[in-house]
Amino acid sequence: MKRFVIISATWFGTGFSPFASGTVGTLGAIPFFLLLSRMPLALYLLTLVAFTLFACWSAGFGEELWGEHDSGKIVIDEVAGYLVTMIAVPPTWQGVLIGFLAFRFFDILKPQPARWFDRSLKNGYGVVLDDVMAGLYACATTHLALRFL
Repeated sequence: MKRFVIISATWFGTGFSPFASGTVGTLGAIPFFLLLSRMPLALYLLTLVAFTLFACWSAGFGEELWGEHDSGKIVIDEVAGYLVTMIAVPPTWQGVLIGFLAFRFFDILKPQPARWFDRSLKNGYGVVLDDVMAGLYACATTHLALRFL
């Protein structure tokens, strides 16, 4: 179980990046998005909900494993946030790039209520839900940007 959590929480080791592990984890989410983007929207959303719940569990277990809240090694939350960002976004290079940049911007900025989740919930849900909220802001921004391209 420990090995499974390490692989999932670090998103196949991307969380062990010596620099910008959140950015590297988000880059690691792109192939997963491209795979899921072939699904009908309803199935994508169902998979996203299931993955987000799994990410909360994995992040919480990872916090216990490493003994620190929201460890930089845990990047499965970035994966969940990026997948939220990419809801109904076409899997083109423009969509992937704009979604990536928008998500990283909002994940770093943490506008409310993302900041509240990050500071108030000290468990796997807090680790993941701030990224989900950042993903919602980034999703709206990505769709708007793509409309103007």
